Amino acid sequence: MPPPLAHLRVVDLTDLRGAFAGRLLADLGADVVKVEPPRGDPGRLVPPFAGGVAAPDRSLPFLYRN
Repeated sequence: MPPPLAHLRVVDLTDLRGAFAGRLLADLGADVVKVEPPRGDPGRLVPPFAGGVAAPDRSLPFLYRN
């Protein structure tokens, strides 16, 4: 049986406060496309960082929500 939202595609234009909603929709099967500003999502700069290395692709809160 397919997930309940497998037939949906969602464009996520949210910031840090709305990112968890996109994750929930994806967990329910929706195809979520995140669109970030040109400089990247500010949530990528929120510590703590994986491996203690401060880099935009290693922010643990960002990775959890997206």
